[in-house]
Order: sequence, then C-alpha cells, then structure tokens
Amino acid sequence: MGVEGKDKQKALEAGAIALSGQLGRTVQRLRKSYNLSLSELSEQSGVAKSIISQIERNDTNPTLATIWRLAQALDVPIERVLQDRDDSPFIEKVSRGDTPILVSDDGKCKLAVTGWIKTVEWLQCYDFFAESGGALESEAHQRGAVESLSVIQGELQVEVGGAKEIVRAGETLRYRADRRHVIRNCTKMPARAEMICILKAAAME
Repeated sequence: MGVEGKDKQKALEAGAIALSGQLGRTVQRLRKSYNLSLSELSEQSGVAKSIISQIERNDTNPTLATIWRLAQALDVPIERVLQDRDDSPFIEKVSRGDTPILVSDDGKCKLAVTGWIKTVEWLQCYDFFAESGGALESEAHQRGAVESLSVIQGELQVEVGGAKEIVRAGETLRYRADRRHVIRNCTKMPARAEMICILKAAAME
C-alpha cells in the first residue's frame, strides 16, 4: 500500500473511531431520556445487554442491523442515532392526545400534565381548567413546596391554611403547598391557569 493509500486508511479509521464515540454517547443519552435500563433496552431491541453496554463504552463497532434495532426500540430514525451529537438541540413535541389529564373529585377541574416526566419529583407543570363551581382540593405536599398559579382566563380563589386570595386573569399567585390547599372557581364563567408546583425548593425554610 502506497503513502496515499495509507493516509486514506488512517483517515477512514479515524472517522470510524469518531463515529463510534459519537454513537455510544447518543445511544446512552437516548436510553436515559426514556428512563430505560440496559436490561429494558435489551429486551425491547433484541440486542444483548452486554453489546449495548459495549456500544455505550465505545468498546465495539456495531453492525448496521444492531444500530437499526436500537433505533427502533428508542423510537427514533436511524439517522438520528448515527448523526446526533451532544451539542445538538433537544426538541420534544407531545400531542394533545398523549398529554395525561388529571380530574378533580368533583369532575369540574382538569389538570393537563405539561411538565417533563423526568422532573416530576421536584418540578411539576400543569394546564389547569376549572368549570363554574369547580374545586381542586389538595393535601399538603412535602415541606417547603410552593405552587405558582398564573391565571389566563377568568378568576380563581385560592385557600391555604384558612387564608383566601382571589387571583384574576393576568395575575400570578404563589403560595405554600406544604399544607392543605384548595383552588376554587366561584364565578359563573370557566377559568384557566398555568400551574407550577416546586416540590424540592424548600423555599419556605
């Protein structure tokens, strides 16, 4: 092999190593974004757990068939697995039909869960809707929890520990959520608000 051929071979090998390193990081990042263990991804993809582990550590060069199986299990195009980089933008869109909806005991209030499932233990976001006369009663959250209610339409009354406050469209109310609290629509018109619950801020300590 001539000098030119050797240089070309070195370039190809360097490219393969770079792709392999990128691939391992991408597979690991996608797996963790879905909260999947190595065993769970192995079961869903049909690729051995040991092979996935080697891919993530960049200890092996997987076949295209293996990459395709992983892409199918992670529900992403194979091009994304091959080309994605650590500095690429994160974009995730959820349709209305896939958004979980919680309903109050009286059936008149609805909470669309708009927050990210990965932050649910410390940060929760909701699109809150209350029909006339609806009430959302919540028990105390953990110590230091705070809720922020930004009314978009109508008017809501918030009761916390015996204290009551009215919040109208265009206003935001923040209050302790580590004690029993109630959100009521006392008007004859529907109301809508954005609700953020910060569970681990310990803001009141």
